Amino acid sequence: MAERRVNVGWAEGLHARPASIFVRAATATGVPVTIAKAGGAPVNAASMLAVLGLGAQGGEEIVLASGAEGADVALDRLAKLVAEGLEELPETV
Repeated sequence: MAERRVNVGWAEGLHARPASIFVRAATATGVPVTIAKAGGAPVNAASMLAVLGLGAQGGEEIVLASGAEGADVALDRLAKLVAEGLEELPETV
């Protein structure tokens, strides 16, 4: 299982617009990914309701994980998106 720990780079956390950006990006990877607060239960990263339900705040650590083939590349890209508070999934890392 591949895993990335990253601090949320969006000042407002994973709420509304940033959560929408993240969910679209997670879906676009084509790899099943989970997201969790550090020490919390993982949820489906492609589910808007699940991501909003985490209540992740800006600067808070989250854990991205996947056991699928291609997980390392997908998780690296998603980690960069979250850490830097980007507007879209980076083409390359």
